[in-house]
Amino acid sequence: MSGFKNILITGASSGIGEALALYYASHGAENLFLCGRNTKRLTETAKACQEYKNTKVYTKKIDVTNKDTVSEWIKECNNKAPLNLVFANAGISTGEENSENAYNTFNTNVMGVVNTVLPAIDIYKERSDNSTKAIAITSSIAGYHGLMTCPSYSASKSCVKAWGEALRLSLLPNDIQVNVICPGFVRSRITDKNNCPMPFFMEAEEAAEIIGDRIRRNIGLITFPWPMRFAAWLGSILPNWLSEFIYSKLPYKV
Repeated sequence: MSGFKNILITGASSGIGEALALYYASHGAENLFLCGRNTKRLTETAKACQEYKNTKVYTKKIDVTNKDTVSEWIKECNNKAPLNLVFANAGISTGEENSENAYNTFNTNVMGVVNTVLPAIDIYKERSDNSTKAIAITSSIAGYHGLMTCPSYSASKSCVKAWGEALRLSLLPNDIQVNVICPGFVRSRITDKNNCPMPFFMEAEEAAEIIGDRIRRNIGLITFPWPMRFAAWLGSILPNWLSEFIYSKLPYKV
């Protein structure tokens, strides 16, 4: 895990975020900066990470849709320990596809990512040393194609996927590593609510192992499991009439 000593993770109170915090604590992280919206779960995550004696853990209750609060927190964290890896991980599912929930989905899944990534880029660009500077954005396999079963969710994840892929190239001259993560069905508070089929379902700890390894190897697009990646890729390149027919047969996600 060379280079990733000081790590910031949004949405760290459950699911992939929690599993990533534990992964990096167990792999020698010196400082973990974790945020979430649920203080109790966030505290439990921190306590578990602190079992690894060499890791200091700092937590803060934050709503990532609050631009100024997120920016100030990231700056405070960087002042404590120069950040090497920033995970824009916080996200929500839409639930019922109504106006209020759609707005909430885009505010969290898109603007929450923007609010996390832009301050990190500014901090990294100001740094003149050769330390590791990386950003990871959590998208989803659902971001490969618009899904009628979850329109807002799939669209929000498609947005951050495309943005992250573009940033990876545009930030190369600044020696800033960008990785986009597109998991399939991974255990979380989101998937706990699903009553639709979830093929190739994966525990969060296994997902964190895959993500951590591929970020270390600087794989630009981290999509798993591979059968779902292949299916999502195939669906994205099919003629529209055929992909519409296939996707229209998918069971609704509630």
